[in-house]
Amino acid sequence: MDLTIVVTGFVGAAVAARPVRRRLSRVLPVEPDNPVHALALTLAVILFGGSVALVSFTDVLGADLSQPALNASDLIFSELPLLILALAGVGLFMRRDLRAAVVRLGFVRPTWWQPVLALAAAGAFIAAAQAMFGLGYALDPQLAHRVDASSQHVFGALSATALGIALLAVVPGLSEEILFRGALQPRLGLLATALLFTSTHTEYGLSFVTLEVLVLAIGLGLIRRYTNTTTSCVCHITYNLLVGIGIAGVMLDVAIGVEVVLIGISAYAVWDQRRSRTPAHP
Repeated sequence: MDLTIVVTGFVGAAVAARPVRRRLSRVLPVEPDNPVHALALTLAVILFGGSVALVSFTDVLGADLSQPALNASDLIFSELPLLILALAGVGLFMRRDLRAAVVRLGFVRPTWWQPVLALAAAGAFIAAAQAMFGLGYALDPQLAHRVDASSQHVFGALSATALGIALLAVVPGLSEEILFRGALQPRLGLLATALLFTSTHTEYGLSFVTLEVLVLAIGLGLIRRYTNTTTSCVCHITYNLLVGIGIAGVMLDVAIGVEVVLIGISAYAVWDQRRSRTPAHP
């Protein structure tokens, strides 16, 4: 673990050097001479390396069980720093006023079809999560049971009430999207941001749930790239809400039918958008 932290320090120092950033700018959308981008890269390396060390060399699942269950104030105060980092990172009241910062973060009024796309994508992510959940129990039931027990312990108190479910859906859905998809992805790129986002979810350890988070992160990144942060927020919040309330029995059949309709509308809207942007041939 100490060696991983030492290596993280060296890598963090390396990306702070302008020659290294110039090479990184060939694969990442960073400006090598921008000190803000240099700081973002260094902090991203430190966060990723620290998370890798924690998950790889400590029993995070056991540690979660020894901690008290998450309550509303814990959730808010754990997510608030992400929002502060995002706003400070884009230079709110320093380089940008509030309007410019909101635009930089990708918060715009969505078109009619973008919330539909967000809802359809959330349903698809739920299906992927269920597949990963089943795969985890099939291949390593002991680990899957430990992850499930840890999640129930950490989030069980909040998920037992309607207000708690709403907070679990909205608070992370907003703060995480504003930081990762809104502030970081335009500078670090989709894949690097997705890996960084996944690394922050250390509560799942090295499990199939972590792979599920990575799939979700890539999907949200694609939504951000081709639409905006508003749409990725709607998708993330909806996904969290569906996980919190759960869908089974007759409601599952209804949900599948609604999902098919949403996917159909989204596909038509995307096709119509692409058609309208294609120049007519003489």
